[in-house]
Amino acid sequence: MTRSRTIAARPAKEAESRDTYHHGDLRAALITAAEEEIAEKGVEGFTLRGCARRAGVSHAAPAHHFEDVNALLSEVAANGFEKLAEITKRFGRNAPKGTLDHIVEAARGYLTFAAQYPHHFRLIFRAGAFDRTNQRLSAAGAAAFRVPVEAIGAYRGSDDPMADPALLPQIIGLWSIVHGFSDLMLLGQFANRPGVSRRALIDELMPAIIRQLFAGAPGKSGKSRRNRHPRPARPRDN
Repeated sequence: MTRSRTIAARPAKEAESRDTYHHGDLRAALITAAEEEIAEKGVEGFTLRGCARRAGVSHAAPAHHFEDVNALLSEVAANGFEKLAEITKRFGRNAPKGTLDHIVEAARGYLTFAAQYPHHFRLIFRAGAFDRTNQRLSAAGAAAFRVPVEAIGAYRGSDDPMADPALLPQIIGLWSIVHGFSDLMLLGQFANRPGVSRRALIDELMPAIIRQLFAGAPGKSGKSRRNRHPRPARPRDN
């Protein structure tokens, strides 16, 4: 009786050892596999079994690090928000804070993120797919949203633009336009239109839309701060 219990328990123990041995960092390997699985199959086609298979471990291996599929997707989404914050900040550095050019550059960074990481873009705003208690995800999302908020705050001379009834519509409007534009771009709605390449969308059309959005809207002092500085040279995607 004791002998049979020992033999029966061995396969599961051996599988766990194999999973641990195969990956120096199984948790990181599963997150990478999850990103690849989503990139290929989309969020709708994502499964923990498929992720484990891609990582080369047993189907039970993810349970050692993630309570359920939402916990794993939350980590992937946190990576996405961190990439979004990094890219929008990097583009924003092409123009001084407090200028409309800075807002334009941050928006170009948002579109560039969507173009380079479409699977992250499609995942990060699916709130129902995440663990709401994941603090890393919450912090990453807040950091990404802070980029446009601070850009508009600096442009309008406000330290707390989210609390300003006059600026909140501009923040929500900017976010809605840039996000919707990015989504339409990924869906191919601008494809096959003369002169509307992806590069033109990011470098020309979106900047023109944002400038029209803010055109003539005065700052708190009653004076427009539009175009105080010459437009910066636009970098290639990097």
